Amino acid sequence: MDITRRPRRLRADGVRPLVSETEVSAADLIAPVFVDATTDERVQIGSMPGHPRVPVDQAGRRVREIAETGVEAVIVFGIPATKDDRGTRAWADDGVVQRAVRTITGETDAYVITDVCLCEYTSHGHCGVLEPAAEADGASREDHLTVANDETLELYRKTARSHAEAGADMVAPSGMMDGQVGAIRAGLDAAGFEGVPVMSYAAKYESAFYGPFRDAADGAPAFGDRRHYQMDPANAREARREVALDVEQGADVVMVKPALPYLDVVSQVRRQVDQPVAAYNVSGEYAMLHAAAEKGWLDLEAVAHESLLSIKRAGADLILTYFAEDVAGAL
Repeated sequence: MDITRRPRRLRADGVRPLVSETEVSAADLIAPVFVDATTDERVQIGSMPGHPRVPVDQAGRRVREIAETGVEAVIVFGIPATKDDRGTRAWADDGVVQRAVRTITGETDAYVITDVCLCEYTSHGHCGVLEPAAEADGASREDHLTVANDETLELYRKTARSHAEAGADMVAPSGMMDGQVGAIRAGLDAAGFEGVPVMSYAAKYESAFYGPFRDAADGAPAFGDRRHYQMDPANAREARREVALDVEQGADVVMVKPALPYLDVVSQVRRQVDQPVAAYNVSGEYAMLHAAAEKGWLDLEAVAHESLLSIKRAGADLILTYFAEDVAGAL
């Protein structure tokens, strides 16, 4: 039998690495860090094995642990001591993220990114200031509330500026408010922080894969959901519109969240823009692989690496992932 085309020729051990098309390195990864102003000791997150909430004074130590694996960038999420209806602790000079950033930058050389949102800071758990929505027959009072977009933008601007003043290297607005990138960019520039880049959660879906994160950051909505400001999982063309708007407003990096169920969106965005593309390998993706591995159904190290490889293959330049330490350590 005459077979002239034999792809298997390039799968032999000697040549296989030479023709490998995609690679994951520690430099591609961003590790999330949870800093908790309500505790003076580490608290393990039950639904996210291996990830603790740490008190502010241990934030630097936690980042040093991450850096030992080769991961050079972290994104900081804060759990404040108190909450109110406007999330005022989000931009407080002595807020949990602000204090944590000062600690981390004072004790490490890590590249520090901060999440800019209000859901962890508001008593109602939504991502901004609430206002009455149009009433509907049979709806509860809570159904008559929605996030006031333009009023919330000013609070994002104040929060991003406070993070930059504390020493953040990059800010990452995640609330999915219309105009958030432009508002934050203008605020940073006016305050003299022209050199601080914005990584926008440009296509953030209203996903069922966020459950463990809401345990970790204590940011679940007290009522309702976020479908009126986060994207419909059914939509891909809308993601392209959202990304284009954020780029127009000055986003330096654009992100798709979640990653694995939205690899088609990651791929489309990669073809659409010249900016670096980030993807968030979210808590639910992490937790479900851990759960399967605990039952002996999957090899955790292998599936974690394969998951991140697929995200890179789809077009992501950067990956936020809870597997950062484990995968980087194995690499």
